[in-house]
Amino acid sequence: MTNEDADGRSAGSGTALAEAPLLDVRDLRVEFRTRDGVAKAVNGVSYRVAPGQTLAVLGESGSGKSVTAQAVMGILDSPPGYVTGGEIVFQGRDLLTLGREERRRIRGAKMAMIFQDALSALNPVLTVGAQLGEMFEVHEGMSRKAARGRAVELMERVGIPAARARVGDYPHQFSGGMRQRIMIAMALALGPDLIIADEPTTALDVTVQAQVMDLLAELQRELTMGLILITHDLGVVADVADTIAVMYAGRIVETAPVHQLYRAPAHPYTRGLLESIPRLDQKGQRLFAIKGLPPNLTAIPPGCPFHPRCPLARDVCRTDPPPLYEAGPDRASACHFWKETLDGAR
Repeated sequence: MTNEDADGRSAGSGTALAEAPLLDVRDLRVEFRTRDGVAKAVNGVSYRVAPGQTLAVLGESGSGKSVTAQAVMGILDSPPGYVTGGEIVFQGRDLLTLGREERRRIRGAKMAMIFQDALSALNPVLTVGAQLGEMFEVHEGMSRKAARGRAVELMERVGIPAARARVGDYPHQFSGGMRQRIMIAMALALGPDLIIADEPTTALDVTVQAQVMDLLAELQRELTMGLILITHDLGVVADVADTIAVMYAGRIVETAPVHQLYRAPAHPYTRGLLESIPRLDQKGQRLFAIKGLPPNLTAIPPGCPFHPRCPLARDVCRTDPPPLYEAGPDRASACHFWKETLDGAR
C-alpha cells in the first residue's frame, strides 16, 4: 500500500509491490456534483496491486468501493461524476492522462471488470456466444465462426456444462451462477493482466458463491493476473485474498494481510465488521451491528468520519482527521487509537 502516515513514511508498503506494481492508485479523488450538493465519494484513496496478487476492498454500501473501481476502469458516468485528483498508474502509465480511444484499447485487453448483476450486464437479446465472440471480432479481427469457437472454449474453461450446445442460448436461459461464470469468461476473453470483480457473488446462494470464488482463485493462479475483489462480505474473501483494504466514507481506513486483519483488526470499524459476521458458536444469539449509518457524502463530519458511530471516539476524533498510521509490517490504520484497538483485539 502506498498511503503515508503523518511523518510521510510509507504505510503498509511491501517490498515486492514497491518494486513492480501492476496497478498503483495514488491519492485518487472522485466527486459527484448533484442538485443536493457535491458528494465526495472518494477522498484520497491509494493502493497497489502486484501481478498475481488479490486485493480485497471491503466496506458498507456507499463507502466508495465501486466508484474507485469505475474510475480505474474509466467507466465513471460523467457528469455527474468527476475525477478531481490523483493518479491511476497501470503498467507504468497514468491512465488519467490518456485519450478516450487509448483508454478504450486498454479496457478489456489489459484490464477487465466483472459486474455484480450479470443479468443486467448481459444483453438479453443476444446469445451468450454472440456476446463472447464480439470481443474477438472487435479486438482481434476474427471471423464470426472463429469467434464462436473461442466463445465455446471460454465457456468450457469456466466450467459451463455442454458449452457447445449452449453457446446459442440467451442469458435468461442460464442460472444465476452460470451467468456469473459467463461474465467471468467475458472478462478473461482477451487475457487481461488485471481483473476487477465488483461484488461477483451478490444474490448467489452460499454454495454457488464458493464455486464462483474458487473459480476466480484458480484462474488467477493459472494466469498470474492481478485481482481486485470488491465486496461488503468479509466471509467471502477469507480464503482468496492476500491483502485487505477497508473503506469508509471514501477513505481507506485500514490495510493489512488478510490473516493479520482477521486475527486482530487495528481499526474500530474493521472490528465492527468482523463482529457482525454470523458464527457457528453463537447460534441463537443476537447478531452484532454497528450503530448508526454511514455519513452523508455531501456533509462528511469533521475529524474522523467514523467518530459518530465509534465506541472509542474521543475529543481528538471529532476535530482531527487521523492519518493512515503505520501499524506494523504491511499494515496501516486511520485511527488515532489504532494501538489500543489492536492490543484489545489480541
